[in-house]
Amino acid sequence: MKLLIDTQILLWSLMEPKKLSSLGRELVSAPENTVFLSAVSMWEIRIKEGIGKIELPVGFGDRVAELGFEDLPLTTQHTEWLRELPLLHRDPFDRILVAQAKAEGLKLLSADSRLAEYGEFVIPVRG
Repeated sequence: MKLLIDTQILLWSLMEPKKLSSLGRELVSAPENTVFLSAVSMWEIRIKEGIGKIELPVGFGDRVAELGFEDLPLTTQHTEWLRELPLLHRDPFDRILVAQAKAEGLKLLSADSRLAEYGEFVIPVRG
């Protein structure tokens, strides 16, 4: 299965894995799954770090790389999908992740169960 993780799933995977449901841990770690990490999530994390909303551990970037997730850049094609999304959620980062998952045919693993309103391709995995 091809999966896109949201920003919170990345943070929990690195810093608080017990907050992920057993399904979330299983899906992220299963060797047969390809897990993608969006550049959008890294932007969100660095913005939140810059304004003091989160504190990242030393070597955060290296630890992210060690997880072995595939990079998913943001493309112009992804932004086209934003026009198709109903305004069920106002967070712009989450909306872009939903659009990317739709555009790429990925399942979106999310800590935010409200995103499931976008369709069956969203898998809520909050512990």
